Formats: sequence, C-alpha cells, structure tokens
Amino acid sequence: MQHRPLGRTGIQVSPYALGAMMFGAVGNPDHEVSIRIVHRALDAGINVVDTADAYSRGESEEIVGKALKGRRDDVVLATKFHLPMGEDPNARGNSRRWITRAVEDSLRRLGTDRIDLYQVHRPDPDTDVEETLSALTDLVRAGKVRAIGTSSFPASEIVEAQWVSERRGLERFRTEQPTYSILNRGIENEVLPVAQRYGMGTLVYSPLSGGMLTGRYRKGQRADTPRANRFRYFSDERRLDVVEELIALADEVGVALTHLALAFVLAHPGVTSAILGPRTPEQLEDLLAGAELALEDAVLDRIDAIVPPGTDVGLLDMQYRTPPILDAALRRRPPAQRSAQPRNVR
Repeated sequence: MQHRPLGRTGIQVSPYALGAMMFGAVGNPDHEVSIRIVHRALDAGINVVDTADAYSRGESEEIVGKALKGRRDDVVLATKFHLPMGEDPNARGNSRRWITRAVEDSLRRLGTDRIDLYQVHRPDPDTDVEETLSALTDLVRAGKVRAIGTSSFPASEIVEAQWVSERRGLERFRTEQPTYSILNRGIENEVLPVAQRYGMGTLVYSPLSGGMLTGRYRKGQRADTPRANRFRYFSDERRLDVVEELIALADEVGVALTHLALAFVLAHPGVTSAILGPRTPEQLEDLLAGAELALEDAVLDRIDAIVPPGTDVGLLDMQYRTPPILDAALRRRPPAQRSAQPRNVR
C-alpha cells in the first residue's frame, strides 16, 4: 500500500486503517482470532490501528496491546477517550480530570509508553474546549501522546478549537474521525473542506455504512442478525432502495460492493484513510482484496447521481447529533416569548 501524509503531522499512514471496535465482547470475544486479524493487517501493509477505551470497556485496547508486542514501533497507534467507562459521572467526558486518568488507563491496557494519536471520541458541551486542549497539550509535552485529534466534531467546533489553540499557544487537533460513506456524505459540505483548510488528516469510519454496503442486507429480505436487530438504520427503506441501486452499479462495473464503497471514500482528496472494522479474518481478506481499486470518473459520476454530493440517506444510529437536535428545549422559545413575537402579516 502506498502511504499518505496524515495531515501535516509528518506521519505517513496507509490508506486503510484497522479499526478494533469489533475486538472483544461486543464483536469477537476470541482474543487469538483478533490478534491474528491485527497481524494479517500489518503484514498486508496497514500501519494504523485505531481503537478506543470504550470498545468492550477496555478489552479492545488489551487485545491490541497483546497483538502489537514486538511490532509496536511499526504501528501508528490511535485510541480515543470520552465515552462512559463506569457509573461514576466523572469517568467520562473531556475534562482534564478524566483525561489524565483515561490516558494512563489506555497506556496500561495497550502495554505501551506512548499513543501516536489520542482522539476526543465526541464533543462535550459541558467542557470548555480550552480545558481539553490544555490537558492534551500537557500529555504531548510529557511524551505520552504524539498527536491529538477529534472524532465526530461539527465543522464549527473544529474551527473553534483551531482558534483556541492559536490564541492560547496550545497543541492543535491534527486529525478528525468522521463517518463517511456513499450513504452518508454530509461531511462533504463543511467538515472535509475545513479539515483540508487546517491541514488535518481524516480517518473516516463506517465506510461500509455500518454494514449496509456489504451487500448482505437487501430490500424485501428480513435481516435477522444481532447488528440488524440492534440498529434502526437497517430498516430504513430509503437506504435499502439506494443499496439496491448501488448493488446494480457494482455488478455492472464488475466489482464487489464493499470494494466500490471503499474506493469511493478514498477517492476524496480530503480523506486520508478509511477505517476497516472486520470481526473475522474472512471479512478482512475480502476488504483487502479491493485495496488497489481506483474508480474512474464515470463511475463516481454514477454514484453522484444515486446519492448527490453532500447528502445523507438517513443516518447511522451511532452518529453524533448536536444537543439542539436531541433536546427540544434548546430549539424552542419558552411559551411566553413565543406569544411576544410579532405576527407575520401578509
């Protein structure tokens, strides 16, 4: 695999990154199988492994740590913090108090003395971004972290963080990890252009749209799998209709749907790497088989006709939604203020 620059960090990374979300109780509980997946990915030329403390409550990090023994120096190791790690209300979020504890826990589980890319898993509206950046800056200066990044940040919060870093002399977020696939192209509007403007690398997750672009889930066929039973997006008729069109296109072009989907996201100049999340060695082998595929403009134009640029066909259940979207009280005036507004007269 030819390497690409990870933004302006000076780090070179493979166009495929190995995601470890499926390692452990949530996905594959067999540690030895997961370790084999890591080794196969490294042997195939992948040099980025991405995990998070919350994946199977730390078990994923432990598996990755075991898999990287003797090979740590060859890997760009990325992990994340923010999601709850227990019942304690302070064992989560983006505060200095939690970051300084979370990084030590991750280092211990990973069996390493440094993290190459430490990412904020989600925004935290209750924590000033300066508080977060200040704590992460100290970790970089202490040598425990090499670079810092974000995940699922809206474009406005990426810009705010860049401004705070410049004005306060703090470390900058060097990467963003958004969801991106043929079915979910919303980040083309602002997130990818903003990342490019600030020289940030992007590691996109769910390039197969949470499994919908594997070809396994078809319209009119009940998908009785743990994943399909857990997430609502599998029953979204709009998404299923588009999947059928994409299957037909992939068949016409003569490529697997999974390979079409991965080649699509990697064709965007703002995308650095696509994160693969295999649960089994067989799934990894299928994805690796499409590593050299590059789509012609005519095929990309056909995809644009099916899903227009910058649009989302439904959303993944796990996608970040800002507080005003989740809380109706943040987007509605109190009744007294509503009645005080002048009426529109036409």
